[in-house]
Amino acid sequence: MSGGGLVLHASLGDGDGDGGELAPSRRHALLAVARVAFALANAPCPRYMNQAALGRSCTGNFCGDLLVGAMAHSWRMLVQGLTSLMFLCARADEYVRPPPSPLVLMAHDKPASHPQQVHISVVGANSMRISWVTDDRSAPSVVEYGTSPGKYTASATGDHTTYHYFFYKSGAIHHATIGPLDPSTSYYYRCSKAGDEFTLRTPPATLPIEFVVIGDLGQTGWTASTLSHIGGGGDYDMLLLPGDLSYADTRQPLWDSFGRLVQPLASARPWMVTEGNHEIETLPVVDLAPFAAYNARWRMPREESGSPSNLFYSLDAAGGAAHVVMLGSYAAFGEGSEQHRWLEMDLARVDRRRTPWLIVLLHAPWYNTNQAHQGEGERMRLAMERMLYEAQVDVVFAGHVHAYERFTRIYDNEADSRGPMYITIGDGGNREGLALRTTSRRTCPSSGRRASGTAGSGSSTRRPPSGRGTATTTTTPPSATRSGSTAWLLQNVKPPDVVTLMSCRKHQ
Repeated sequence: MSGGGLVLHASLGDGDGDGGELAPSRRHALLAVARVAFALANAPCPRYMNQAALGRSCTGNFCGDLLVGAMAHSWRMLVQGLTSLMFLCARADEYVRPPPSPLVLMAHDKPASHPQQVHISVVGANSMRISWVTDDRSAPSVVEYGTSPGKYTASATGDHTTYHYFFYKSGAIHHATIGPLDPSTSYYYRCSKAGDEFTLRTPPATLPIEFVVIGDLGQTGWTASTLSHIGGGGDYDMLLLPGDLSYADTRQPLWDSFGRLVQPLASARPWMVTEGNHEIETLPVVDLAPFAAYNARWRMPREESGSPSNLFYSLDAAGGAAHVVMLGSYAAFGEGSEQHRWLEMDLARVDRRRTPWLIVLLHAPWYNTNQAHQGEGERMRLAMERMLYEAQVDVVFAGHVHAYERFTRIYDNEADSRGPMYITIGDGGNREGLALRTTSRRTCPSSGRRASGTAGSGSSTRRPPSGRGTATTTTTPPSATRSGSTAWLLQNVKPPDVVTLMSCRKHQ
């Protein structure tokens, strides 16, 4: 059985402590073993499992007790200043998500000067970009903000832009950068000196940090369910979205509707996105410029990361403990291209002694055993995979294929303990539905699966502590229950004695 509506809830943390029963205070201190909890609403079984990490086969009713055996009996492996990722894989025996529900179209019934479609993004180490739209193109591009409700002690003035698409003309799309801001702090703000007050919380300056990763979102009833689960499934610090946002597909009012749909979440935590194929939106003869709506509406920190394009960039999180690279599957990527040169420069600047986590996101997966979009990421893989391998990237997330799939550490189609783990998370609820057909090669026997709502991982003396934010989210019926399994992935830069524990094998 397969499914979609997938959200990844990820935590990164530092290692510290020793063995024995963990008091609640120690659990927070030992977020050394950072968690990445997967909400895979009704997702297909992972294709490749790390046999060494499993310590058992991936057969029968087992979708993976992915806890390294040595980790299970010894905390000493976990306390050497390492960080970890935990993957929680849903099981969905009885349930395959029904076809997409109708579009959820969010209307705007407020005055033309009322700010709407508010979303925020990280800018540098301690600033935040606030983006919003007003139908009134003369509304000021001003954000007022402070640490108490209704008391704005600072303000920032930005700029605005508009764009035309055939007969459509956008409202004023405003962008203003506020800061410097304190980490892990709530700020209250309003836009254009009018309308609603919003609250954002800045990411932490140190580990642990928690991410939500979601792909191919769209704006259907399933999308709304996914967003509801994210909002109600526990706290997080940042959302990462590797392409295919609104599924407007040239129908520009759907960009406005999408902005209103995600505003409750996107105005409160930074949303860092990159483009997918549904953002291209070219029309022969009529409009040949790609990404017009995406670039105008979703301005990312390209300047701060030295990127020449809004289609690819990078950012530091947790005070530089995590470096996140957002690549553009639909920007030129061959050797000699701007993106290729920029990626080489960006990775060369990462000091892995202070940045234990190196994470990459892109839209079209480089590894894929689903029949959908088979081979579409191959040219980009051939052009760029070597750079990721040499930089010892820990994990690569992709979307595009509307299913879940996880690969062991791989380089050039072979299992390699120094390569990244590849994970496809390609269905957040969009109108196209699920990709249910897989190729016949190298599949892992899957356990039964159940639809899931929210779930958490517990802690005991036999596994790393759960810490905070253990709730995970998926697109599932409200009445559904969830069971799952866990996996721990050590960062790629680690002592040799740990490398052997995480060596990866392919399963035929």
